[in-house]
Amino acid sequence: MLIRVGLALKDKGLQQYLEKKLGDADVRVEVCGPPRRVWQNTLRSGFDVIVISESFVLRPVDNGIAILNELPESPTTIIIYDSDSLEEHAHLSAAGADVVLYAGLSKNSLYEAIDTALESRRQFIQHKRYDRRGVVEPKISDFVMESPAMQVFMEEVHQVIPSDSPILLTGETGVGKEHLAKAIHAQSPRSVGPFISINMAAMPENLLESELFGHEQGAFTGAVRYRRGAFELAHGGTIFLDEIGEMPLHLQTKLLRVLQDYEIKPIGGEKTIELDVRVIAATNRDLEETVAQGTFRQDLFYRLSVLMLTIPPLRHRREDIPAMVRRFATLFRYKIGREISGFSEQALNALCRYDWPGNVRELMNVIERAMLLCRNTEIGMTELPNVFHGDAVAEGALLPGVSLETDDMLSKTLPEIHQDVMDQVDRLYLAKVLAKTGGRVNQAARIAGIHPRGLYNKMKRLGLRKEDFKP
Repeated sequence: MLIRVGLALKDKGLQQYLEKKLGDADVRVEVCGPPRRVWQNTLRSGFDVIVISESFVLRPVDNGIAILNELPESPTTIIIYDSDSLEEHAHLSAAGADVVLYAGLSKNSLYEAIDTALESRRQFIQHKRYDRRGVVEPKISDFVMESPAMQVFMEEVHQVIPSDSPILLTGETGVGKEHLAKAIHAQSPRSVGPFISINMAAMPENLLESELFGHEQGAFTGAVRYRRGAFELAHGGTIFLDEIGEMPLHLQTKLLRVLQDYEIKPIGGEKTIELDVRVIAATNRDLEETVAQGTFRQDLFYRLSVLMLTIPPLRHRREDIPAMVRRFATLFRYKIGREISGFSEQALNALCRYDWPGNVRELMNVIERAMLLCRNTEIGMTELPNVFHGDAVAEGALLPGVSLETDDMLSKTLPEIHQDVMDQVDRLYLAKVLAKTGGRVNQAARIAGIHPRGLYNKMKRLGLRKEDFKP
């Protein structure tokens, strides 16, 4: 499934940055230049997503956005504007733009917001093209649980599903925090209610308050009508606050009040609105560290982390990779319309040995790319990116300092060799994690993606003492 993206930006540096970052096996990025031809090129090129500077939109801007929305492809329109004002944002949103972004945001923040819109567009197209198969909401059973780390983790997930208490999902980028949040919602008593997702890092600070809590008509210039915020929209269901570590301090205070009283007051409003909502927050940052730095409220951290779940990174659950590869291959077989028998043993071994810094999201991208490039019935090493051909996945390169090249290797059985190697790996890794956390076992367990009790048992067996790592 190819997504065509049209870029029409007056900031050429940003345009080049996005052109490079957004380009992928299933994304074709095209620049709609030169400036005098931008509007005509935008209209006639059949894009799925249009990212355009507000100054390039046909005047009056309301008519220009309406023309974009009436194109046969019904493209997702993303308008980037220069004026950091609520009035401008409200005007462009009311005119029908799907996503409105302030040009003053960092390039990476703009990219992440646009990438999120691309993912929504993928789901929209997939729904149109494969409606006969149905669009299935995420389920807990979607998660592969071959590894001990995931088995322990999913036991914890099942325990928190029935509760209405807040959940804090932590873990590295790409581990599937939003997917898990949707699955928890879908299996909870709140599944009949809405699931509303909002990213704290995707919009300017002065617009975030209105996005979360809503505003009354006339609350500020450009507030021409009452607008319900995300919390009110999530009434009866679940609100997912992604990248919670990026929330400004003054809004953290308002969120704390919501979690204490379960009521909100829209901007410019006099009356409070009672809420019935479950809050699930997510972050890839160490919130305890941000609390220590003074950028995150300690009381809010305690309130959010009533139930804390740390999703293990993919490199800590390698046993799950073969099953995940098969599952994703089946998924993309429908999307791409190509029959693939599977992966060669060498390719599958390379996938299992790789460290996956981008976690599940990276794995999905690699599988889809390989299937798009494959010209045979079996995917081999030639379809994998260059990173899988280097030292990172070389035979025997388990971890620095861990080697099977020992003189007495043949004097031991294979299970004994396995245990020796895993003990070396565990001891090396846990020593580094405990050193990082200053001997705090609970925090180390969250980083390692295992239960604190399991970590204590491993430390005892490996001769590690928390006292040895305290500063």
